[in-house]
Amino acid sequence: MKTKTKRKTNKLTIFLFILDILACICLFLAYGPISYFRTMLVTTAMETATHHYLARTLYSDAIIAKVLNSNYIAENDNSTDTSLIKFDNQDDGNYESIYEEQILKRDEGNDLYKIIEINENGYAGYLAVIYDPSKLSLVMAKNPMRGGQTLTQITETYNAVLATNAGGHYYPYGISNYSINPAGSIIKDGELYFAGVRPSGWGGGFIGFTFDNVLLLSKGTADEVIASGMRDAMEFGPFLIVNGEPSRVVGNGGYGLAPRTAIGQRKDGIVLLLVIDGRSVGHSLGIDMNSMIDIFIRYGAYNAANLDGGGSSAMAVNHVIINQPQMYGYASNRYLYNAWALIDSEE
Repeated sequence: MKTKTKRKTNKLTIFLFILDILACICLFLAYGPISYFRTMLVTTAMETATHHYLARTLYSDAIIAKVLNSNYIAENDNSTDTSLIKFDNQDDGNYESIYEEQILKRDEGNDLYKIIEINENGYAGYLAVIYDPSKLSLVMAKNPMRGGQTLTQITETYNAVLATNAGGHYYPYGISNYSINPAGSIIKDGELYFAGVRPSGWGGGFIGFTFDNVLLLSKGTADEVIASGMRDAMEFGPFLIVNGEPSRVVGNGGYGLAPRTAIGQRKDGIVLLLVIDGRSVGHSLGIDMNSMIDIFIRYGAYNAANLDGGGSSAMAVNHVIINQPQMYGYASNRYLYNAWALIDSEE
């Protein structure tokens, strides 16, 4: 009996010792001299809509403010110079890099789009290459008063061959009411579709396409961008690249690691839709703004902007989600207000 009791005591002692070590490691990461963990936790948590408590449980408002003030994006405040985009993206078989080859070399029998898999540096996702931006539209989910639609439902509604999530959204009367509103204004077919208020601190501005199918990024008002020829647009941000000039990222940019969606356009008119998964250990932890800028530069984007991310980040091809959307703790094909959809009228 004494031997059994001693063994139980030893096991309990070892267990408590391990807990002590883990607690010390956590305290060291949270409050120690190495700031990486603290910075990543604060910026990641505060970038979400509903999980600020992950940072506030450990840190005071003063510490959180200090971290955020040391990690931000200094955007280029210029608008897109639409005259610099020339629609000349024929494949002549000569490529400056492997990335150019990936973009310009079409899949056999498919001149609409191409999917490039991204898997590197702890993040994974997909880059959709859209060869004809005239077929790309901002489409609205049906029944916004009943929570909108999932991305696959949106693709089925509009018979879209490819789509990603677009703008942010919120529930104005609480999630139990289901009514869904876009966060920011929306322009559709050259007219103001929805006059909203874009939350402060997001950066960016209007992101959309002109009637000449140029991706226009502008911090102007709705009236100003409509007057400049905007066809479809929504408000979000930050802007990542404007007229070939990347935004300056200070620290980690202030947005942490998360699932993200972004849009860009090359000087030859080809549109790039990027979706990166996150919150999935062993698959993809997420991506920061700096790495997204790097991907867009690598693939030749001349203008690029961040779209809504987190649990909304999704890409559907032929009505099937091809990435792995993640909410905190569970997978989700989230209900959305709108999406960027590739619609082939010949389909």
